[in-house]
Amino acid sequence: MPLIGEVVLLIDPRGKRYLVRVEEREFHTDLGILRLGDLLEKDYGESIISHKGKEFRILRPSVRDYIEKMKRGPQIVHPKDAGVIIAYAGISPGDMVIEAGVGSGALTIYLANAVGPSGRVVSYELREDFARIARGNIEGIGFDDRVTIKIKDIYKGIDERNVDHIVLDLPQPENVLPHAVDALKPGGYFVAYTPCANQVHRFFQAFQEYREQFYRPQVVEVLVREQDVKRECVRPKTTMLAHTGYITFLRRL
Repeated sequence: MPLIGEVVLLIDPRGKRYLVRVEEREFHTDLGILRLGDLLEKDYGESIISHKGKEFRILRPSVRDYIEKMKRGPQIVHPKDAGVIIAYAGISPGDMVIEAGVGSGALTIYLANAVGPSGRVVSYELREDFARIARGNIEGIGFDDRVTIKIKDIYKGIDERNVDHIVLDLPQPENVLPHAVDALKPGGYFVAYTPCANQVHRFFQAFQEYREQFYRPQVVEVLVREQDVKRECVRPKTTMLAHTGYITFLRRL
């Protein structure tokens, strides 16, 4: 059962989703008023009823639910790209990850979910306003026990040593390469997310100096095409989530 202060997902009869905190207050929707204190008597999978008689199903929110509803500042890294970053780099429970370019904290939250309570994410961010938004989002999902945000320019150096992975959402990731050589464990991944092809080209020009320090560079682009499934026809939807960025992977030797 949900506890006081816990965040739950409510889904109304139309499929609209609401993230709410369990507390003794009223929550107003266009389908009626909900008494959130009633959630304490319910379990996940059950329902609460608004004063208009509308049923809202109760679910435990996923990380994706939370990110889709959280406060936004700068553009976030999409789930399709975050998933590939985590899978290709093998980011696992207990890992220590250095991140830079925290933005609104979406990728930070995906990384924190992957490393678990025994892992650590240290995020470098230059802008205090972005860091403030990210901290609020990270605290809201309960991952502040495993995430530290530093107001610092990672281009000038990485404080940590013997880290498992470095994940960057920065315009000039090549500026971090000399610091990554000192910070990364052997076998650890250096990951750079960049939106433009000329950034990838510039990165690989700078990478030539460090080629002997890394194994098997790889660049991928992730495209997602949803399917429109109906009784009479199954076909690709006319819109798709296409290019968002290039993801470059290097592995420390």
